Amino acid sequence: MKAYIVVIGLLIVIFGAIGGYLYQKFSALAAMDFSPPPVTIAASIAQGEIWDERLNAVGTVQSVRGVELTSETSGEITRILFGSGDAVKANQLLVVLNDEVEQASRRNQTAALELAEILFERDRTLIEQKSIPQTQYDRSRADLERAKAQLAETEARLANKQIEAPFSGTMGIARVDIGDYISPGTLIATLQDHSELEIDFTVPARYAPRLEAGLSVAVKVDAFPDQVFDAEVMAVDSKIDPSTRNILLRARLAEPGGLLPGMFASLEVDLGLRIDVVTIPETAMTYALQGNTVYVIEDTEDGGQTAVARVVQAGQVRDGKVAVLSGLEAGEQVVSVGQNKLFRGVKVLIDESVRL
Repeated sequence: MKAYIVVIGLLIVIFGAIGGYLYQKFSALAAMDFSPPPVTIAASIAQGEIWDERLNAVGTVQSVRGVELTSETSGEITRILFGSGDAVKANQLLVVLNDEVEQASRRNQTAALELAEILFERDRTLIEQKSIPQTQYDRSRADLERAKAQLAETEARLANKQIEAPFSGTMGIARVDIGDYISPGTLIATLQDHSELEIDFTVPARYAPRLEAGLSVAVKVDAFPDQVFDAEVMAVDSKIDPSTRNILLRARLAEPGGLLPGMFASLEVDLGLRIDVVTIPETAMTYALQGNTVYVIEDTEDGGQTAVARVVQAGQVRDGKVAVLSGLEAGEQVVSVGQNKLFRGVKVLIDESVRL
């Protein structure tokens, strides 16, 4: 009996030691902090600024004077008096078509006109002497007018056989050669006056009350990425396009500056108004289908900091900054670098060496 008591006592001591050991271990584990470490990010302060209100648009550069040269009549080309890329003057002869038939007709009709004039002068003398009836005089006068009209018609056909430059400019690539037979509407070459350029572009109809001639326009093209060209709105269309609900504007470039017709251009129209905006670095804005988001840094109860996602309304982007129209106040601190590492409830450490 005494042996059983000793055994039970030893078991109690052993299991008690094991329990105490396990309790100590689990207490130590419970005291440990398993929360993820803070994420290092860069931060910026939302700034209050005053911006000129601008309207973004796109358009195509075009010449004030630019045409595709075609023929009004058909015929074989006998002479080409320009080269591709040549500078030409207004009324300079460019292309001549075969006009042998018209030249022959002109000689024939010139002779007929001379005869009609002689007969008319004779009949006018005789009618004064009352030697011929009035009907004969009227017939000779009508024959004279007919001969003049026929010669004028031939002269017009002859003029159509010679194609001249309607204004001074630069010729494009010739699309025809000597000996080609062309028909009305056949493209011969383009002619562009590069001294005056303009841009047609459209903007949403809701801006119509603020649009007027004289507004300043900043123009950028891919060919000159570091250069901004000045332009001015010359005219605003008198109606809204019912299919797109846009309105058409035309702006004139102050200086051509090497631009060519057909270049794609991005434009900023200065509407002449100044607005208060809250700005943050463009890198601080996260764009998504669900809404544009910024991560705002907030203090936590334990004295740390966390980043909370907030949906905002984004406005224009200018000089690396984006305007926030609603959802953010000036002075709030936002994450500008490192958003891809953030998640709900994460603590953050701000890297003071990075400031945007």
